[in-house]
Amino acid sequence: MKALMVDYMSEVIDEGLKELGIELDKEMLPTSERLAEIIEPYDILIMRVDPFINKEVLDAAKNLKAIFVGSTGTNHIDKAYAAEKNIPIHNSPGQNANAVAELVFAKALDLYRNTVQAQNEVKNGVWNKYRWIGRELRNKTMGIIGFGAIGRRVAEIANVFHMDVLAYDPFLKPADIKQDYVKLTDLDEVLENSDVVTLHVPLTPDTKDMLNKESMARMREGAIIINAARGGVINEDDLYDAIKSGHLGGANLDTLADELGTGGLDTMDVPVSSKLFELDRVYVTPHIGGSTQDAQNDIGHVVLENLKKEFNL
Repeated sequence: MKALMVDYMSEVIDEGLKELGIELDKEMLPTSERLAEIIEPYDILIMRVDPFINKEVLDAAKNLKAIFVGSTGTNHIDKAYAAEKNIPIHNSPGQNANAVAELVFAKALDLYRNTVQAQNEVKNGVWNKYRWIGRELRNKTMGIIGFGAIGRRVAEIANVFHMDVLAYDPFLKPADIKQDYVKLTDLDEVLENSDVVTLHVPLTPDTKDMLNKESMARMREGAIIINAARGGVINEDDLYDAIKSGHLGGANLDTLADELGTGGLDTMDVPVSSKLFELDRVYVTPHIGGSTQDAQNDIGHVVLENLKKEFNL
């Protein structure tokens, strides 16, 4: 069999495929159009979240037998059409939960302690410890939207920080929550009573723009938003307005709405722009939530286990 990998992933996968006698080719971040051109000979596609696997790609994939995704979310694949083509999709849920959760707190602390502005000022030759008086997470309320593996790990860490924890997940009942320090409630209560709101939901028609002008207006004055999920769950124009007006205290994002489908360049440096970049209290990283060696190795083992099960190897 032949496998095609289209993103950076752990060498655990390379070594495992070699042991299984599966030939591996790589092309980093092709566009959907480019992938459609090259995918025909391959039995296996291994990827993360880019590019979008649309009807054209799946029609061109004459020999494709399975897609293995090194992430939890699969909204970058036309799953209905893949099912029509009898192409199973295997994801890797929960393997990057700790990595993403740790990043959530790095991002919250950056905003609460003004570390980015303070560092930039020092590097510009100014030392003033009095300008950057911050806040502590202790005794604040963490609002978690989406209480899967990542949301649960965020809650555990928030508890250690002595934060109150509110969680919203439409697929859970209070009896499903085992942690006595977490209150499962509705979205309105999370938004209205949280100092930090962090998103951990997939991008679906139901979650697209779930944080918008109306929902942000219900949030506490000065509250901050962390998004290490998918960009489309926040309406970025409305976020800009809410921070620009001073109603919200800032946002720290690991994803943007237009990030899918931006590969296919000769360089890994993909151009990006957003009016959010104008705001001093908005920080953005390029979807690095799961990008730790530890998480990627764990994902690599899951990809290999899924592959072995799929093909009875």
